[in-house]
Amino acid sequence: MDLFRSVDAVVSASGDGVVDWGAVSEAAKASTDPGSLELSAAEREGYATDVRDARDRIREVGGVAFDVPETISLQNRHHWIDANVDTFRRLIEPMAEEFDQPLFPGASRVVNTGSMSFSLAFLARHVLGQYDPLLLAEADGGPTHELYFVHPNIERTAEELNVEFPRFRRWIAFHEVTHAAEFGAAEWLPEYLESRMRDTVTQLASGGLNREAFSELDAAMTAVEGYAELLMDRAFDEEYDDLRRKIDARRSGGGPVDQLIRRLLGLGIKRRQYERGADFFHAVADAEGLDTAAKVWERPENLPTDDELDDPERWLARVA
Repeated sequence: MDLFRSVDAVVSASGDGVVDWGAVSEAAKASTDPGSLELSAAEREGYATDVRDARDRIREVGGVAFDVPETISLQNRHHWIDANVDTFRRLIEPMAEEFDQPLFPGASRVVNTGSMSFSLAFLARHVLGQYDPLLLAEADGGPTHELYFVHPNIERTAEELNVEFPRFRRWIAFHEVTHAAEFGAAEWLPEYLESRMRDTVTQLASGGLNREAFSELDAAMTAVEGYAELLMDRAFDEEYDDLRRKIDARRSGGGPVDQLIRRLLGLGIKRRQYERGADFFHAVADAEGLDTAAKVWERPENLPTDDELDDPERWLARVA
């Protein structure tokens, strides 16, 4: 790690945009150990096998028609940073013209670049896997979704949790493939999330908050996380109680500084989405079965509202 180079990249941010994306990538990677990607052919095939098994098992249990990317990406932390710099660039750049112009654009660019690089550097040290539906991707004939695994983080976390690496790797594969199942079942979902993100970010940049768009975005992401938890619990093909306890503890663990950073990055909201969404979908599935729970992906109107997330019977009365 080179903290001096990281700071230098941020303060040297330039260009005409609200963020210098090249500087974000350089600063985030300079402050982050990339980790090793020295895997044998058998270890690489282990990831692919877990993904295929998860796809087949989730199709069978969930009754959801979907596929996974033809290839998966085994990444180190620097690879993950670059992939997500591109994702955030695609999200923010189209909205840049709608932002109020700051009085000191150069200083504002430095602050924005520093905030983004800090966030990505922190997340790159913690993210285990990611299903990316490539929101806002250009229609250039390229892939429409990707599946990443940050191998150094998975290996380190398995050691920290004192669980066997192949078993933990399989757990992560199942979790990420559940997200592929959701987006495969709901072709409308990427556009729905994109529009709500645009409205929310644009209003925030103007000093306001589009409460309706934010509420719809939060409810949709709660559904995404909660349904994934339901499928994970029903489809994972091994005993998992110990993994669940350890993963839940990890989501809420860490020292005071780590907890502060998580709070500033909104990771507490994500944990709440996991728990609230899981409670909702488990209640629905227990009452009416997995087929009824899957109705949430038939059309946008079937997404639960904020109130219905806390009252599954209201959702069942409306949708089922």
